[in-house]
Amino acid sequence: MSKENDAILFYEGEYYMFSNFSCFAVTYNGRVWFSSEHAYQAAKFDDENVINSIHNALSAHDSKKIAQAYKNKIRKDWNEVKISTMEDIIRAKIAQHPFVRQKLLETGNREIIENSHKDWFWGRGADFKGHNELGKVWMKLREELK
Repeated sequence: MSKENDAILFYEGEYYMFSNFSCFAVTYNGRVWFSSEHAYQAAKFDDENVINSIHNALSAHDSKKIAQAYKNKIRKDWNEVKISTMEDIIRAKIAQHPFVRQKLLETGNREIIENSHKDWFWGRGADFKGHNELGKVWMKLREELK
């Protein structure tokens, strides 16, 4: 199998920057977030107190834990807008970080897969039959760059 056909599995390793947990600050909705995970978790809410708590989280992991603690306050339309919100955040990350943009373009036409055995929606899931929605976002935005 040629390298062009080999899938890119990201979470850690050479393509760690595609992970929302990687430390690439992103400006989104007028604020600078420590990571794209912070921005994504905050976007789930309209409550400024929750948003500020997530903004001040010291790690991407903590931002996710805070969001989970307030899951009863998640926007009613979240399921309808979460993929487009993720696209907007990743688009901002690509625009704001030339290194990330370069690494994305280096992937050519290879499939990009979030290598998460725990996440069947955004990642590959335990059985590699997950939706891989985050990988799809990266591939869509790569096509926009070409």
